[in-house]
Amino acid sequence: MQLTWMGKYRDFVEKLIKYGNSYAQAYKTEGNYGTDIPFSAARLQVLEYILENEEKNQNMVEIASRLGITPSAFSKNVKKMTDKGLLEKYHASTNKKDVIIRVSSLGKDAYNQYVEFACRRAYNQIFEILDGIPEQYISLFTKILDISANETQLKKLSEKEITYIKIE
Repeated sequence: MQLTWMGKYRDFVEKLIKYGNSYAQAYKTEGNYGTDIPFSAARLQVLEYILENEEKNQNMVEIASRLGITPSAFSKNVKKMTDKGLLEKYHASTNKKDVIIRVSSLGKDAYNQYVEFACRRAYNQIFEILDGIPEQYISLFTKILDISANETQLKKLSEKEITYIKIE
């Protein structure tokens, strides 16, 4: 059966799906990614977010919310990284539930090794291509990725929330 709903965007949609599937496979799988310490993509994201926002002193629930993951998943990742010495936990107040996370010096070193590896493997090529594209188009492409990510995260929709579109 010939699928026509994607029209001239078939190759783009195919690559978007391929990326999503590839990332989903790598998301929880640990690898060294240029470091001596094995990470998963999920843990790298947590480490990166904490490192980039450490002056905000956000608690764990706030960070999980910003990352779009459950507090439980965030907590599990933090525990594993704390056990490896990559993160340190602090209490910001007398409330034991108000835990602040910081990246340790070992975590910063591992992150810097990862960045060097990731840039060498892929991001330098990606940035070189993006350098040849006008900013307005990069902004539009970013919106496309955001729509795709948001719609992929949708849970079960009720009948009221589903919009039917007639395709001719």
